[in-house]
Amino acid sequence: MFDKKDIYENVSALVDSKKEKFLKVSDEIWDYAETRFEEFKSAECLANALEDEGFSVERNSCNIETAFVGTWGKGSPVIGFLGEYDALSGLSQKAGEIVKSPIVDGTPGHGCGHNLLGAGALMAAVALKDYFAKNNLPGTVKYFGTPGEEGGSGKTYMVRDGAFDGVDICFTWHPGGENNITILSSLANIQAYFKFKGKSAHAAGSPENGRSALDAVELMNVGSNYLREHVPTTSRFHYAVVNTGGTAPNVVQAEAEVLYLVRAPKIGQAKNIYERICNIARGAALMTETQLEINFDKACSNYIPNIELSTLMYEVMQAIGPTAFNDADKAMAEKLRATLSDDEKNKTIGKTNNIADWQAVEEIAEGKVLSDFIYPYHPELKDVSSPGSTDVSDVSWVVPTAQFNWSTAPRNTSAHTWQWVSIGKSPIAHKGTASAAKVMAATAVLAYNNPEIIEKAKAELKKLHEKTPYENPIPKDVRPKPLNK
Repeated sequence: MFDKKDIYENVSALVDSKKEKFLKVSDEIWDYAETRFEEFKSAECLANALEDEGFSVERNSCNIETAFVGTWGKGSPVIGFLGEYDALSGLSQKAGEIVKSPIVDGTPGHGCGHNLLGAGALMAAVALKDYFAKNNLPGTVKYFGTPGEEGGSGKTYMVRDGAFDGVDICFTWHPGGENNITILSSLANIQAYFKFKGKSAHAAGSPENGRSALDAVELMNVGSNYLREHVPTTSRFHYAVVNTGGTAPNVVQAEAEVLYLVRAPKIGQAKNIYERICNIARGAALMTETQLEINFDKACSNYIPNIELSTLMYEVMQAIGPTAFNDADKAMAEKLRATLSDDEKNKTIGKTNNIADWQAVEEIAEGKVLSDFIYPYHPELKDVSSPGSTDVSDVSWVVPTAQFNWSTAPRNTSAHTWQWVSIGKSPIAHKGTASAAKVMAATAVLAYNNPEIIEKAKAELKKLHEKTPYENPIPKDVRPKPLNK
């Protein structure tokens, strides 16, 4: 019989013994700040770190240049960790600043903490490897380098092409302002470009000869906005005009393009709305006598939290405990949190989701700038959708998966902001990342020592498949593309 306390202490020591090395990896990826499917330096940094630790690394996994899989050991079980490392466009920000201060205006920045996410998963994978090696245990550890989470659905492509075949269980995490199990589902989504081609003409001298692609884009957007009244209230769609056809108003625009992102609680609902939007686009092309080209960009399913693994992970989170932040950390967090509006400070997950005991925790935590508490666990919420989307979802459909959020930023700060970029190399972020690695590695060790948990987790997913078979939402002929290319 194994001793849980002994496992927690051993795993924590293994993480701590190498954390400085891997936190440097995190900082290096923060510096690179590469966007979807162009994370060449970031991916190579992580792959090299894995090879230094004795992992064999398959680069160019699934024919995606910035995807890779690191493997150590042999035999069962096969335990995977998901790592991300892509940045967001337009979020350049100097580290540690408490005012918005881009390094180079308009360039990317790590506004979602994926430098931390990738490094934390790396720490966990190496700690599990070291635990196996130290105790001469059989088993396989895999680290999945998954590019393009931000608007690219890299994992969904990798699932489609078989990267996760044969994996028994998977773990991942996400940096944030709070500590909680990711128990809510997520919104499935589909993203596509709608490109209209018309005919240029002098807008004053011979407008009758022109066919405006920009008119088509505008009519499509108007039609789509009228559609909002006729879709489920839990769904939503957004668009960005990526090509207006030029800057000369006296020329009829011969080309224009708009990018749409459709979200809904289930992929079937997203597909239905997407098809209706495609019909609206066809109507806009008909009205303007332009030609339409629809380019499917990416998609992902809704997240399926595995209750068996999530329950185990919550137990480990409580045992490891929230990250211990010092007065200097709290002082920095206070300054950064002061840049938030009152509405931002008041937007909490308890209020957003109307969960009574989450709200009770928040009342007790009123005035705290860093989270030193863990939200209660509610497995019954697994079918409730959160407003966001993630490509972890498609992994969760083929491998039992558990995910959690862990504090690496001041409370209430939102992702995709300059504040998150600023905090990304700080002691707050570093300490939270190391703690998150301990949670993942210890959960993996406990699952390993309780083979029945792994079997129950797999049976739970199999039961879901019997009711709802999985279908990858990205067509076979679609390949991942860098941002706006």
